[in-house]
Amino acid sequence: MAEVENLMLEHLKRFQATLDRIERKLNEHTGRLANLEGGQSAIVQHLAHFSAADAQQQVAIDHMSDRLDRIERRLELTDGSSRI
Repeated sequence: MAEVENLMLEHLKRFQATLDRIERKLNEHTGRLANLEGGQSAIVQHLAHFSAADAQQQVAIDHMSDRLDRIERRLELTDGSSRI
């Protein structure tokens, strides 16, 4: 009977060692996933900044276009129809 108990104990020790390895790997993967999510968040923030800069440039272009239209009308360079 002692042999069976020793055999069971050895199996339990192996299971525990395997479980410890799995737990370490899971913790490693959890950390790596957190790093990936942080990187993705940084990329999303950069894209938002690019989008805001693009919108600002478009507003500036629209203002310049309006000014150019007024200048052309004052100089009578156009027939008065709006440019598109």
